Amino acid sequence: MLTLITGGSKCGKSHIAEQLLENVHCEKIYIATMIPYGKEAHAAIERHRLLRAGKNFTTIEKYTNINELDIPEQSAVLIECMANLCANEMFDSGFDADVSGRIVNAVKKINKACSRLVVVTNDVSRDGIEYPEETQLYIKNLCHINRQLALIADNVIECVYGIPVMLKGEL
Repeated sequence: MLTLITGGSKCGKSHIAEQLLENVHCEKIYIATMIPYGKEAHAAIERHRLLRAGKNFTTIEKYTNINELDIPEQSAVLIECMANLCANEMFDSGFDADVSGRIVNAVKKINKACSRLVVVTNDVSRDGIEYPEETQLYIKNLCHINRQLALIADNVIECVYGIPVMLKGEL
């Protein structure tokens, strides 16, 4: 079962994602995609570690190529988050403009292996600002990833001010 959680920055997506897997009694894997660049990233990573402390997650830090992961069958997986993964895939080792298909296929592979998959993403396209060409391409890629994942997801939740709003499915 695939659940996609979207919303703006710091709106409570991670908390909701972790709650969805809180009472799951199987191996729980947290795929962390944020590269620890700078003070703000380190603070965000530490905040997320504290949030999931004691929740029995095994954390795998995998910044690119999540398709390489060997996910145990019948495990529960949380991927945090598509926005970071997309940026890492596009910009970390040069510039790769065509990452959306590769990322969606990797998520499908993980979803096939595990019993429950929760994917956190960001809504980055609502501000209406014109950005430089590479940033616009990033937004386009992330929006394509989000649309494709929403199509195959059993549940889609938008987090609004910490409140989960069901857009698809039911919990």
